[in-house]
Amino acid sequence: MPKTFSEKLLAWYKLNKRDLPWRHTRDPYKIWISEIMLQQTTVTAVIPYFERWIKCYPTMKSLAAAGEQELMSSWEGLGYYSRVRNIHKAAKIMVRDFEGNVPDDPKALIKLPGFGPYTVGAVLSIAYGLREPIIDANVRRIVMRLHAIKGKADASVDVKILPWIEKTLPRGQMSEFNQAFMELGALICSRQPQCLQCPVKEFCRAHDKGVQDEIPEPKKVSYIDVEMVAAVIRHGDKYYIQQRSGKGVLSGLWEFPSSELLKGESSLGAAKRLMEEQRCDDCSRITKLGLVRHYYTNHRVKLHAYLCDVNSLPEEDLIHRQVILAQMKEFAMHSGAVKIAEKLG
Repeated sequence: MPKTFSEKLLAWYKLNKRDLPWRHTRDPYKIWISEIMLQQTTVTAVIPYFERWIKCYPTMKSLAAAGEQELMSSWEGLGYYSRVRNIHKAAKIMVRDFEGNVPDDPKALIKLPGFGPYTVGAVLSIAYGLREPIIDANVRRIVMRLHAIKGKADASVDVKILPWIEKTLPRGQMSEFNQAFMELGALICSRQPQCLQCPVKEFCRAHDKGVQDEIPEPKKVSYIDVEMVAAVIRHGDKYYIQQRSGKGVLSGLWEFPSSELLKGESSLGAAKRLMEEQRCDDCSRITKLGLVRHYYTNHRVKLHAYLCDVNSLPEEDLIHRQVILAQMKEFAMHSGAVKIAEKLG
């Protein structure tokens, strides 16, 4: 009797799955943390973060009790910092309302901060073995190729592919099946498909038609270029840093005083302006540290860093601190500020 799609996929996964730390547990808390970390981030980058996180916060209660700044510092480098804020909010709710457990009810989960349809499906199927579909970029790409659906791989195509996914879900082995689906997309049915190695190519219409490289349409990334200046204000072995306010993706992170260049302004002129804004009138020397580049969401930032030696640092308050270089590890900084700190080291 010919094997079904799910049978072939599961057999391939059993032999080829990667050895990842979150695959050694069915703890819903750990599965949830891994799934949030993996959003917008590569598996290789996530592994050390996940292992450190579980060591620092082994339970939901330890996570809920942690301070936000401490968590932001643990997350530093993963980006998309709204994720860690939502993790903290959701953990507090689960400690308060669910005795520190991740509920196995999709209606309860979807109401928690940071839990969208994908995360709900991933946690319920992988941790609890419930028959819940998941659709991420990998799954979307695979099913579009299986059915030769042309177009962009965005949420608009989900209504076309969800019925097939729901019909294909096995009655058992849900944890393995959904992980196998994502693994196939990561290792075989990637943006450049490896069809010769695919265990389910006999089910693929795109492969039959020879159009697998055309599906889905490649994404066009449109970046906003931003040019900024950072004033690295130093007195002796101490530096002056500040916490970003507002509601943007970088809000709550620490940095050296910085600003976008004004029209017609030089980078040195901007550094001097920043010094005036910080009321540092006693600057003895300004030297250029160099240029660093960093990215967040769709912004591509070119950041000029100037070392500004002063006779005294501005006063400290809740969002302004005087720190030595070694203390900067205690403050969650965006990647641009981290790169500047590395230059100082």
